Amino acid sequence: MAGKKQSAHIPIDFFKRIDTPTSTHEYRNKQAIFSQGDKADALFFIRGGHVKLTVTSKSGKKAVIAILRQGDFFGEGCVTRQSLRISTATAIEATTIVRVMRTDIVSIIHREPEFAKLFISHLLIRIGRIEEEFLDQIFNSSEKRLARILLLMAGSGRHAESEPALFKVSQRTLAEMVGTTRSRVSYFMNSFRSRGFIDYNGKVEVHPALLRFLTND
Repeated sequence: MAGKKQSAHIPIDFFKRIDTPTSTHEYRNKQAIFSQGDKADALFFIRGGHVKLTVTSKSGKKAVIAILRQGDFFGEGCVTRQSLRISTATAIEATTIVRVMRTDIVSIIHREPEFAKLFISHLLIRIGRIEEEFLDQIFNSSEKRLARILLLMAGSGRHAESEPALFKVSQRTLAEMVGTTRSRVSYFMNSFRSRGFIDYNGKVEVHPALLRFLTND
């Protein structure tokens, strides 16, 4: 992790190095990893792909609260005595997930200071990301919210310098994340393509110009 700014990523070899029992599972697009109300008994690490976290109200209204990518981990609520999941985790595309049981994570936190520091760092960064997403929903247009989501899925941040990244996601899924209609997402995606922000032909390729658009007041 040398040379990088803050990172909440736990490389999978870190788990191997501290001799942690894990299991690996493949999830297809739109397949649930866990559901709101399930027992919280494990921590999850994204080896490849993307995951969205959603919350559903009692009235049935759904909100996307986080978009996660390769290197992120989630389900961290399992380390407390909380017994139920407060959100649903769903694969956005073909995704590889590593699962670590709660008892093993709690044991690691107690005996491995390096892991404990990394875990705390993750929690602080996650809080910051949630705050950014909350402000994004309040102040930004649907077009800029879509731009931010595409950058997140491409692994780019506001200060990142990255190569174009390829990923696959449906316009319906993007509309759900942005909180708008599929037709509006289609309009914005075509606009982004015409302005050279992305290439879009089955898969999305995000270019640095999209980051400049997002940060331009």
